[in-house]
Amino acid sequence: MNQLTSNKINCDATHPLDCTTVSSNSVSWTVVEIEMLLDLPFNDLIYRAQMVHRQHHDPNAIQLSTLISVKTGGCPEDCGYCPQAARYHTGIQNLDMLSLEEVVMTAKIAKERGASRFCMGAAWRGPKQRDIDKMTEIISAVKALGLQTCATLGMLKSGQAEQLREAGLDYYNHNLDTASEFYDEIIKTHGYQDRLDTLQKVRGAGMNVCSGGIVGMGETRQARAGLIAQLANLGPYPESVPINNLVQIVGTPLHGAETLDPLEFVRTIATARISMPKAMVRLSAGRQEMSEVLQALCFLAGANSIFYGDTLLTTDNPGVEQDKLLFRKLGLHALQLGSENVL
Repeated sequence: MNQLTSNKINCDATHPLDCTTVSSNSVSWTVVEIEMLLDLPFNDLIYRAQMVHRQHHDPNAIQLSTLISVKTGGCPEDCGYCPQAARYHTGIQNLDMLSLEEVVMTAKIAKERGASRFCMGAAWRGPKQRDIDKMTEIISAVKALGLQTCATLGMLKSGQAEQLREAGLDYYNHNLDTASEFYDEIIKTHGYQDRLDTLQKVRGAGMNVCSGGIVGMGETRQARAGLIAQLANLGPYPESVPINNLVQIVGTPLHGAETLDPLEFVRTIATARISMPKAMVRLSAGRQEMSEVLQALCFLAGANSIFYGDTLLTTDNPGVEQDKLLFRKLGLHALQLGSENVL
């Protein structure tokens, strides 16, 4: 068995599977070390991930987030996976921004169904000040419902993160998408450093960071390791880490990409859990195509958050009743607001 650096994994020599990871945000991970985790025998990797998970989280609690698109279509960027890019012919229309009343009504329904966090996405390169003005009003109204708030609005300019925080925004999502060395294969209209700069602005404003990536875009295992290492080394690592399995949309450049092996997806979840032990690791896009067995393996590997609701921005998601049935089968329950990282 590969032996990982001792300051990350401490193993009893008489039983090499009796391992725990340190939870400090100051620990750094190399890409090679993440690859070593990914290379472990499957049972050993899941065992370690589940041990780490139980040290920091209720093993049967799942945080429920609902995600809506407050501004759909017309994005000027060229992200190869995104059906909302104006340059691709995907059938997604460029729509006006939703009204305050429409967003609040959707948020109320999400809360009634059991969601504790309400996430709002907009297909912008980055928000203009008039967009910030509208979003701050919406954020305040959603926050007043007793929900955690999250937004993903693109790249932020100086001062915008502070305005969002003052309005009551709890989390800002800006995914790294993939490893830096593979990034130019997916996106060319902005660079990797642009994403890191936005995350720095979010952290500097005192907000929680939500950042993860997409797998199944034709990347190598080394690139997946690079993504996890980059996230784990953000210092501190994100409080919320969404792991997306590519949803292939006709008309986007990544339609037809080779499908990622399901067990490799589970390995990615487990590695995220071990390297970011206190984070909420979220099963995000692609869950509609996952069997109940695959989702159960992901929960066993340390995933403890899902997007909850019939749609994710512009793609399908398992229905609420379908998720409730799966939770009953697995003995899972919704995490209550404010009880993250209680162990």
